[in-house]
Amino acid sequence: MASLKSLLSGFLLLAGAAQALKFDLEATSSHHSNQRRCIRNFVNKDTLVVVTATLDGYKGDGMNVNMHISDSHGNEYGKAKDIAGEQRIVFTSHHDAAFDVCFENYLTGSKYVENPRRHVELDIDIGADAKDWSAIQATEKLKPLETDLRRIEELVGEVVNEMDYLRAREQKLRDTNESTNNRVKWFGMATTFLLIALWGWQIMYLRAYFRSKHLI
Repeated sequence: MASLKSLLSGFLLLAGAAQALKFDLEATSSHHSNQRRCIRNFVNKDTLVVVTATLDGYKGDGMNVNMHISDSHGNEYGKAKDIAGEQRIVFTSHHDAAFDVCFENYLTGSKYVENPRRHVELDIDIGADAKDWSAIQATEKLKPLETDLRRIEELVGEVVNEMDYLRAREQKLRDTNESTNNRVKWFGMATTFLLIALWGWQIMYLRAYFRSKHLI
């Protein structure tokens, strides 16, 4: 039992080893899309995602930070304006697609800012990592070991689903490649036959021309 607990603890520690992304967000004097700072991640359809951003500073410090989350299909998952401290957005994905968490920081002009930047710590939890396992354990009255096993089961399921998605995408790309190769092959054959027919027509035309001129 002790070895099983050690194995489970090691697996969960490895699964949760990712740390929050930390960066400084400089303020600008105007709104421009090319001045956004975006972090991209991929998520499968119907997957729970929790985005937690922790910023220093405070509202009214002369800077205004906005956060915007959307995916490559144009779905909007959240907009938060003038954020400071901890900001959390929870959503469920609509497609197998990449989503962007974008930040913009601009000066409001209300006061002088000596150091025009905000420090951001961004944490993105997806799938099993996004669930509150303490609440699940309390609600379903699970033992700690049962909770760990439940979490590992969901993590393994996510890995299997990801492998299935990659396998299906690989098959789709392979089919597309084979279809393209077939089209190129038939196009090459058609072009060859067309050139041969054109060559034969030119010979017949030139022969008829020379005969009409009594040259042959």
